[in-house]
Amino acid sequence: MTTQHTDGGPVVASLPVPGTYLCGLTWDGGRFWHSDQRAGELYALDPADGRVLARHSCPGARADLAFVDGLVCQVGERPKRLLLIDPGTGEVTGRKAVRPSNGRLCGTEAGPEGVWMCLRRPPVVQLRDFATMTVLREFPVEGNPSGLTYADGTVFYSDYEEKVIRGYDVLTERKVFSAPAVGNPTGMAWDGRLLWYCDFPGRALRAILPGTARNGDRG
Repeated sequence: MTTQHTDGGPVVASLPVPGTYLCGLTWDGGRFWHSDQRAGELYALDPADGRVLARHSCPGARADLAFVDGLVCQVGERPKRLLLIDPGTGEVTGRKAVRPSNGRLCGTEAGPEGVWMCLRRPPVVQLRDFATMTVLREFPVEGNPSGLTYADGTVFYSDYEEKVIRGYDVLTERKVFSAPAVGNPTGMAWDGRLLWYCDFPGRALRAILPGTARNGDRG
């Protein structure tokens, strides 16, 4: 990993990724999972150097990834839904409709409360029950969400168009984090220490510290 500082804010680590259309990112506890929409593929990546550890065909990939109950969950197909993928074989073992069926769903990640999702136009964050996909909570957010992750009581989401990462406290539903991104960010993940996002034009993963702009608003 390399450490660098840019005009877009402090990037503390970077990893190369395969593909040219970076969309999804998640962490399974030991590896990153990354999906590429144009290639229609899903990759397991070594967190030390970005080396591809596994590669699976995933032609339905459209947006972000989550890791839930031992399965890689890809936002995919039309209308968008969750594709439940066996990480060992790449087989789609099931599908979960996210109703109302439309193209707004862009980010997702598991948390202790359930599965968090972000939708755009209008931009909202939702908490859903994984078994039923019932909406348990919903609150409005800023901008145009692209990818989402969850870390210690905060949902973080990327905004591709405004090139920013934002975070909202899940209890107060208030914004507590805002930091500029390098490039246009898409999928996001949390490895227990760092926030990672896909730098779409840079074809790389970038990491920032989750406390970089907490309680501030720089974006």
